[in-house]
Amino acid sequence: MEDIRSLFHMLNRKYNRLEKDCCRVEGSGISLVHSHILYEIDKQHTPSMQQIADTLGIDITTFSRQIQTLTKMGLVIKKTNPSDKRYYFLSLTEKGQQTADEVHRMIHSSLEEIFSQMNEFERDTVIHSLKILTRTMGQLNNSKVSQ
Repeated sequence: MEDIRSLFHMLNRKYNRLEKDCCRVEGSGISLVHSHILYEIDKQHTPSMQQIADTLGIDITTFSRQIQTLTKMGLVIKKTNPSDKRYYFLSLTEKGQQTADEVHRMIHSSLEEIFSQMNEFERDTVIHSLKILTRTMGQLNNSKVSQ
């Protein structure tokens, strides 16, 4: 059997490189972690800090520092939960939404360029395989959490 772990590491490094290159939006120079945070805030629509930290697998203390930086950059708004002052909700500012949208467009464009080098069968096979892998990994992770 092929060294699957090695393939995952290589894919992860190459995808992270692609994302990192796309994070240089109009000189803002956001980090890869910041890009992931902006993506999740946009995707989840006013999530709590804990939700995003859990989704990304980041310790809440480290995550809080990242949110502080994004707030200072004018990209994220942190609001106290009115019913429980210990919890905060996150949302994107207009500038944050523009940044997230631009990073998304750049990544999408790069992925389209990559997929354009494949024939239709290869593209469909890769996308289908990624869906199966993602679903299966999610099921495995969920079963380990409930054990």
